[in-house]
This record gives sequence, structure tokens and C-alpha cells, in this order.
Amino acid sequence: MAATDLRPVVDGTIEPLMQQQDIAGVSVAVIQNGKAQYFNYGVANKDGQQPVTENTLFEVGSVSKTFTATLAGYALANGKLKLSDPASQSLPALRGDTFDHISLLNLGTYTAGGLPLQFPDASDNASKMISYYQHWKPDFAPGTQRLYSNPSIGLFGHLAAQSLGQPFDQLMEKTLLPKLGLKHTFITVPKSQMNLYAQGYDKDGKPVRVGPGALDAEAYGIKTSTSDLIRYVEVNMHPAKLEKPLQQAIAATHTGYYTVDGMTQGLGWEMYPYPITLDALTAGNSAQMAFQPHKVNWLTPPQAPHADTLVNKTGATGGFGAYVAYVPSKGLGVVILANKNYPNAERVKAAHAILSAMDK
Repeated sequence: MAATDLRPVVDGTIEPLMQQQDIAGVSVAVIQNGKAQYFNYGVANKDGQQPVTENTLFEVGSVSKTFTATLAGYALANGKLKLSDPASQSLPALRGDTFDHISLLNLGTYTAGGLPLQFPDASDNASKMISYYQHWKPDFAPGTQRLYSNPSIGLFGHLAAQSLGQPFDQLMEKTLLPKLGLKHTFITVPKSQMNLYAQGYDKDGKPVRVGPGALDAEAYGIKTSTSDLIRYVEVNMHPAKLEKPLQQAIAATHTGYYTVDGMTQGLGWEMYPYPITLDALTAGNSAQMAFQPHKVNWLTPPQAPHADTLVNKTGATGGFGAYVAYVPSKGLGVVILANKNYPNAERVKAAHAILSAMDK
């Protein structure tokens, strides 16, 4: 289906979703044959009634992990680290114990041995996090189980920044994002852009935005728009115009390192054979996948993506929900950003319907 014919499909998907989930505002971007199209609904802020546009800034939560992984890939491409390096190598405070036996690849793929989904409240700040890692003990042998974790990929990003010799936020905002051509993507939204920053709403409809936490920038700190995020999708699908180290970085994030129940784990990104049923894609993005440990089947050697692969990532903060999915071999992609954290299953269902319509 041509992008010009998508309006009835997107309207018919998003408008009922917003009503059912009580979402104030949604921005959708699609890309097909290198051309982006935008579909905007509702308001960025209930008080000001400011309409959502493709330039509205949303918190994208764990979609940030794909940016973190790309920065780590950039460090790999520049010879600053290797995925086989022990996690303690770049950070002396972690030497002499657990993290001598956990690799950067383990951190980047949630296989360190059971690092939890979130930091405990008492350790969820920059001053306490190193002590947390120093005292943490694995529940499983490193490399045997996947347990989705902010402290795992957060530390991965932190160590990548250490290897490059600059603070993570600075590397992201001054180096990586500009090199990717993203001019409207931030960790800290500048004052000049605050008027574009959507207000998030929690499950009770109360206004909320993301607060500070340990390794927050690395794990869930990106704020961006559908116009920038669909550009990010495009360069992930077609990175040839980027400088060589960034091409290599993107290739590293799309490499399959192991499989779990039909999902292939990249760095940040998660991948599936395409075409894929809605049930299979929903299962891969389920609460069970996020909260429970899963035995991993390592790919030796790691595998470049198969010809037909769907690449995706969900993300959320207390007041926002995001989903990105794309099929590089078809040149198709969809981004759905909302100022409410609503169930992953509903995001996946909407994106699957839109992608399926585009692929007719």
C-alpha cells in the first residue's frame, strides 16, 4: 500500500486506541521507500491544549537503550573497547570481584547473571550506584540467562563512555546524535525547546515526567520527536551515508548474539524473522519477557541479520509509551509515540496493523 493511502488505516488504528487507553496525544511516523509521513493526534498538554505535531518531544524510555548501544558500537569501531573485555576493565572501582568475570557483551545483552530490572530505591542515584555494583552477586552464571535490566545496559553505556574519555551525556548530545543527523533529540531538553516537550500522564491522568536516577541517561533518558526518530530508523535501515565507524556501530547493534523464544537479541535492538504474526511479536514484547529470566542460546559466531528481519524496541517512562519497528529489507518502518504509558501489547498491535498495511 502506498503511504498516501495509509490515512484510513492509521486513523482507524490510533483513534480507537487513544479512546480505549485514555491517551491525550499520539504521534505516528512511517517510512516507505525513503519517504516519511506523519499522523498526529490529540494534545501534547491537556492544560494548554497544544496539538501534537511531528516536532513534539516525547520521552521514549527504553528506546534510549538502542542509542546507548550505538554509542558502544561507536567505541568498538574506534578500537576503544571489545565486547569480550571484562566489565571491570574500564572502571577500576569494579576490579577484583564479580565484574572481572562479566563481559561487556553480557552487560549489553542482559546476561550478566541477574542484574534486576531497576536499581533498588536506596541505590538509584549516581553517588550510590558504584557501591551497589561492588556488593551485587549474580543469581546465575554470567552468560546463561537473559534478564532485562536497566542496571545492565546502563553500565554498558557508562563503560563505553569511559572508554571514549568523556561523560555519556556529552558524547551523546555533542557527538553521536549530530553524527546521526538528529537535531531534535536530547537527554536534557534545552530551555529553547521546552515548549515542544509534551506533558506525560500517569495511569490516573496525573501529569508526570521522568525524574533523575542512576544511569538514567543510558537506560531511559532520550527525549525525541517522531520526525527525528523516523530519521533514526532510516539511518538504521540504510547507514551507507554515515561515516564508516557509525556504519560499523549500527552493524554491531543489528548483530544477533543469542536467541530466546524466537527473538534474536542485538545490542539494544530485538529482532524477529519477518513476516511475523501479531501473537509472536506480542509475546516477544510481553511482561513475561521483561520480568522473567530466560535461558539463552548463543549464536556462535554472532550472526548478521537475516535478509528478512523485523527490528523493534519498546520503551516507557511513568508518563510516556514508545514503540519502534522496522523491516530493513523492505524499507518499511513505523514509530508510535504517546504521552501515556499504555500496554506494550496495544503498541505492538497498532504498529503491526500499520506495517501490514504498508507491506501490501
